[in-house]
Amino acid sequence: MSNNVRVRFAPSPTGSLHIGGARTALFNLLYARHNNGVFVLRIEDTDTERSTEESVNQIIRSLKWLGLDWDEGPEKGGPFGPYFQSKRLDIYKKEVDRLLAEGKAYYCYCTPEELAERREAALKAGRPPRYDGRCRNLTPEERKKFEDEGRAYTIRLKMPEKGQTVVEDLIRGTVVFDNSTLDDLIIVKSNGIPTYNFACVVDDNAMKISHVIRAEEHLSNTPKQIQTYLALGYKLPQFAHLPMILAPDRSKLSKRHGATSVEEFRDQGYLAQAIINYLTLLGWSPEGTEEIFGMDKAIKEFTLERVNKTAAIYDVKKLAWINGHYMRELDLDYITEQTIPFMINKGIITEEYAKNNFEYIKKTVEISRDRAKTLDELADGIAFFFKDITEYDEKGVRKHFTKENAAKLLMLGAEALEKLEDFTHDKTEEALRSITDEMGLKASEIIHPTRLAITGRTVGPGLFDIIVLLGKEKTVERMRKAAEWISNKSN
Repeated sequence: MSNNVRVRFAPSPTGSLHIGGARTALFNLLYARHNNGVFVLRIEDTDTERSTEESVNQIIRSLKWLGLDWDEGPEKGGPFGPYFQSKRLDIYKKEVDRLLAEGKAYYCYCTPEELAERREAALKAGRPPRYDGRCRNLTPEERKKFEDEGRAYTIRLKMPEKGQTVVEDLIRGTVVFDNSTLDDLIIVKSNGIPTYNFACVVDDNAMKISHVIRAEEHLSNTPKQIQTYLALGYKLPQFAHLPMILAPDRSKLSKRHGATSVEEFRDQGYLAQAIINYLTLLGWSPEGTEEIFGMDKAIKEFTLERVNKTAAIYDVKKLAWINGHYMRELDLDYITEQTIPFMINKGIITEEYAKNNFEYIKKTVEISRDRAKTLDELADGIAFFFKDITEYDEKGVRKHFTKENAAKLLMLGAEALEKLEDFTHDKTEEALRSITDEMGLKASEIIHPTRLAITGRTVGPGLFDIIVLLGKEKTVERMRKAAEWISNKSN
């Protein structure tokens, strides 16, 4: 493949970057990198009512966080800028004027009310609700009359009324649209702003886009855009429409299925590497059965031939499983750095504490991270190392603190640990086990209440790893406090 591949991700800044948009951006990036091509970011902000600067910032922030780095676009520049559609209005006007001069486009003075009325009448009569072309051949006098009335106008492109428009899609194969179903396309709205279908064609041509890789919901726009390319005399790019992403119940993905925006996943403690890995497999199949895919491996293997035609099913459990893998495997310093903001947000530690005690925090992360699926879970899981225990797990209390010798064993354990000079894993274990051995009890009789006493919970890393890391003073203090708590409860 020649290195003339140029692809683009062109979001509308009317909300956050969602999982579907992130996958589109990723597949474009993978295709560009696999073919030594160029990945362009273009902001399609012609929807003046809904586009916001905050959305632009959020999209850029999310792409950067995911590591989806563009070659041309906002903040980078490039030879075909500006990369915001709102700054390209002169370019569109020039092309609209050309179409008008060539008789390929015309002014339409139909009001929204008139169009709605005709649409309703067509539906009642069992006809497809198409624009009837009544402004297509207005005389100069008729135009003047409408303008004297102060009517606003749109500009429409004349579409072929017969024949077919064929889309040769790199994923879906040949898709045929009957031209009789295509309306004369509005290319400029009554506010003078070009429509999405027109602006994106002008931009894709001007930015020399070779492959338009986008979501399947845009497939219905493609025949309109192909006719726009032809009217403007542009060379067609190649089209590839990615399969839809459906919820587990095969309905359209929405808020009720959980987080759907990239920033929501980030705030819930998912790692960018895990999301990228998950999205890579959402509608694309590698050759083998491997499911852990870093960006480098995905770039090497990615082809459009292996993109599935059928809808991809969004599965948060799988994402959590992949995230758990990266939590265990990524560099320990990195995971610690990523966990600290969650700890600060939860009030577990302060920024100042984090700066001065990084090595200690890292040790708590090291013994706990293989049990957590997200950074948020990990922050909760290590909280007891930094905060006093104010409550105990209820089930744990019923199971371990209600036994008649629980308080006594905790007091004996505290005394034994306090006497130790060598506070190591082996010595602390030996000290506690010797108590139950002497009393003819199982070791679990002291181990379970001790865990509950010093962590407030019944599960976690190895008990003696916790004891050593927590230190003698805190361990002994918490065991005695729990023993008193049990005695007070039983009295």
